[in-house]
Amino acid sequence: MSLEALLQTMAELNDVHNTLLDLAERKKHVIIHNEVEQLMQIVNKENKLLKRIGELDQQRLEATGAFLMEKGYKPNPRVTVSDLTKIIFNMDEKKQLMDEQKQLLATIRKLRELNQFNQQLTEHSLKYINYSLDLLAGSSDDEVIYHNPHQQLSSSMKPNRLFDTKA
Repeated sequence: MSLEALLQTMAELNDVHNTLLDLAERKKHVIIHNEVEQLMQIVNKENKLLKRIGELDQQRLEATGAFLMEKGYKPNPRVTVSDLTKIIFNMDEKKQLMDEQKQLLATIRKLRELNQFNQQLTEHSLKYINYSLDLLAGSSDDEVIYHNPHQQLSSSMKPNRLFDTKA
């Protein structure tokens, strides 16, 4: 039965999203502790899982199309799970499908929230790095001022930097 294939695909989608959720939790820890190599490993794993999600979504579309054809409807890729529940009359099947949908939506919502938090952590980290670099390099505002090339700069006019940015 194609409904079983759809339910199985949705369960697998939920499993992959839960794995992404675990990786996002690990990513939060890695970002906080500035562990760049582990961050790169996590990102690579996430990319593989995202590819898998694309494959599973295609399977979901195919299972949905097969289910619609089985019920005598024309396959439509825009049909949602809510639409499917309207044509399922068996209450157990309807409940199973709605439960899978609720689980998947809850997992995606948690993942979205955690990814937004990780994005904020990353942005704060980048701001801190830029601030630190500005402190070490000094403000570039001093370089904008025109100086006569034939006149040497007095020591009070030279920028006070910890390292030479032109090196």
